[in-house]
Amino acid sequence: MYSRILRFAPSPNGYLHLGHAYSALLNHDMVRELGGRFLLRIEDIDTERCRPEYEATIYEDLRWLGVSWEQPVRRQSEHFDDYAGAIAKLEAQGLLYPSFESRSELNALVADLDKRGRWPRDPDGVPLYPGRARKLSAAERERRLQSGEPFALRLAMDAAMARAGALSWTETGAGPHGQSGLINAAPQMWGDVVLARKDSPTSYHLSAVVDDALQGVTDVVRGQDLFWSTSIHRLLQMLLGLPEPSYHHHRLILDDDGKKLSKSTKATGLRELREAGSSPRDIRRMIGLGR
Repeated sequence: MYSRILRFAPSPNGYLHLGHAYSALLNHDMVRELGGRFLLRIEDIDTERCRPEYEATIYEDLRWLGVSWEQPVRRQSEHFDDYAGAIAKLEAQGLLYPSFESRSELNALVADLDKRGRWPRDPDGVPLYPGRARKLSAAERERRLQSGEPFALRLAMDAAMARAGALSWTETGAGPHGQSGLINAAPQMWGDVVLARKDSPTSYHLSAVVDDALQGVTDVVRGQDLFWSTSIHRLLQMLLGLPEPSYHHHRLILDDDGKKLSKSTKATGLRELREAGSSPRDIRRMIGLGR
């Protein structure tokens, strides 16, 4: 019997806040309505910033909210071999190449390009990769790889698009401008995205796509800030021969200045709200899921 599978996938690099509560509870409520299955995934590929105490608090906060999930929990840091396998498939198609610039070198290069007219940015506002490493000879690339130099593995977007053809996805929620229904994907907006690095065999885009397929996720329900990332995800699904889930992007919980809540800006955590006397019902009212 076909079962709908949804997931909540936080990163343990800080404490959960109201935005996380909204996404977790919305997924959990939808699963109950659908009679499906709810999964919890810990996205801890950033081994430097992710910490065990944050992961422990994720479980504590979600249980307090009344969220339950299937066991075992998938922790991405335990599955790097799965992502390395996906990278190998893309390499076999000739769709990856290494770039060797440091962050400071890229910033300087883009600053110079901006003097001739603003260099294109991706949907997150990050400058597109200028493509300098594409001009390196195979011999030069191999020499630099063998030397142990740090590198990023990038997707050759033009070649990937030529192989994949036209792409789209079914949006049952709404994008930042109310987009819904059949959405035409535009991966080229992201340029030659990084899919792995010398010290990490994966990236958010790659690991999310691989995990959703391995876990049988049928409906990806997440915030509107990831709406445009779906273009990259659809491209990777096509290139890797992975199934296409349905996507539902939900509204974001904003602060008093109209900005998305963020761990990096020290948004008030669920832990603090709980300690201050808030109840799970209070949290639901705060985020507009009161019942």
